[in-house]
Amino acid sequence: FDISFSALSAGKHVFTEKPLATSASDGRKLVGEAAKRGLLLGSAPDTFLGAAGRRARRLMDEGAIGRAVTGTAFMMGRGMEHWHPNPQFYYQPGGGPVFDMGPYYLTMLVNLLGPVTRVMAMATRGQEERLITADGPYKNTSFRVGTPTNILSLLEFRSGATVTFGASWDVFKHSNHPIELHGTEGSLRLPDPDTFGGTVSLSARGAEWTDFASESELYGARNWPYAAPDRANYRMLGVADLARSLSQKRKPRASGELALHVLEIMEAILASGESRNSVAIAGTVDQPPLLGEDEAASLLA
Repeated sequence: FDISFSALSAGKHVFTEKPLATSASDGRKLVGEAAKRGLLLGSAPDTFLGAAGRRARRLMDEGAIGRAVTGTAFMMGRGMEHWHPNPQFYYQPGGGPVFDMGPYYLTMLVNLLGPVTRVMAMATRGQEERLITADGPYKNTSFRVGTPTNILSLLEFRSGATVTFGASWDVFKHSNHPIELHGTEGSLRLPDPDTFGGTVSLSARGAEWTDFASESELYGARNWPYAAPDRANYRMLGVADLARSLSQKRKPRASGELALHVLEIMEAILASGESRNSVAIAGTVDQPPLLGEDEAASLLA
């Protein structure tokens, strides 16, 4: 927050890592400062603009699953202490699986379904202490956990869809797909939203899953992404889009407003987990415009 605010105050456009800030109030200050100065503010993650996210968004916009009714999103693992030499910060306030990995999943969901209006959650800690087993100066030492590490939440979208979002660092192994959405005409399965590519699969009215390829919908190879990895897995797409939005006098797709809405959702999830009550999301945001294949390719130039 301090670095982003200082850059905006100095008259610079900003693109920042996720999350936008560690509190919604700080996020609102950043969005407000950018607006006051006529500057652009963008934030990671931009993975929803990758090949898989673009294909999923296009399918949703075309009504491939009809009206979205429900879905699931799961980010589950065992945490960082087995590979990170100094993992303590991951487990303190401002960290945890929701703030660390939630932006990827929640940004993708908002991109596909629109804004969230209310959340309900339960949050626990699988362990009060963690043992560091990774090589380094803290190997075989323990530290206290200061934030929930296992969260199950229910997200209510303005569209009426409800999605279960689970984030946990207390899971050794699981078989849940990263994201599945179910509607009145079918179901959509997405890959890990922490990546730009992967397989997007559609089941129309209970039929077998069909994997989608390239820009064409049902014709061509059955592999997604298609044989052009530079259009599927690359970083900085959000920065390129922000740079172009300057000349086009529009907001970037990975905007500060989108990142703020995701931050408000994450903060509400943790607040609900603590209070055991539902929490309304104060702000809202429009879905970012669809990034077409030609424009996405041109941003690589």
